[in-house]
Amino acid sequence: MGHPQLATDRKVIRLDPTWKDGDVEQGYTELIDGCLAGERRSQQRVYELFYGKMMAVCLRYTKNADQAKDILQDGFIKVFRSMDRFNRDGSFEGWIRRIMVNTAIDHFRRTKNSYLLLGTDRSIEDFGDMDEEDVLEDTAAEEEMELRPADVINAMQKLTPAYRTVFNLYVFEEMTHKEIAETLGISVGTSKSNLAKAKNNLRKLLRKEHKLT
Repeated sequence: MGHPQLATDRKVIRLDPTWKDGDVEQGYTELIDGCLAGERRSQQRVYELFYGKMMAVCLRYTKNADQAKDILQDGFIKVFRSMDRFNRDGSFEGWIRRIMVNTAIDHFRRTKNSYLLLGTDRSIEDFGDMDEEDVLEDTAAEEEMELRPADVINAMQKLTPAYRTVFNLYVFEEMTHKEIAETLGISVGTSKSNLAKAKNNLRKLLRKEHKLT
């Protein structure tokens, strides 16, 4: 079986399936009850079970592994502190993942200056309400690239924080531009522009690093 494929349109990206929410998990009742009771053993087991998958999520939102680990640790602290809010009818893994994503977003809100910069002299607010057709390239003839998830993460970490965050929220979390705008406190046009530029830059990085024409 070949490597997972990636194209920059949301509908054709296919990466490691562990990055997606699965069906409702079974067998976590004891662990959840243990965490609610403050049992360290249960907390450690949850940490061990989801460390790899959540680290992959955090890596996509950060520029390096050290930053991802900081966000991961903060995220797990929030998981254990808010365990009583988990709806047991839903996906436990999906609930943890949403906390990790929100923690990553909060991290960049705390470092707003670097988060807002798109380049040397343009801020994220400079684009206004641009129409999608004005900023998105035609992807009809866009090629699919055979790449490992690690290749994609490496390239994504080289994007600016703004491009990387919007790309993640649109592609992996499947949020609309309106939802992204409300989450990040930006305009819809800015979200569209950041996505278009993120796609273009990611494509260039992948082509360069893998000597694609």
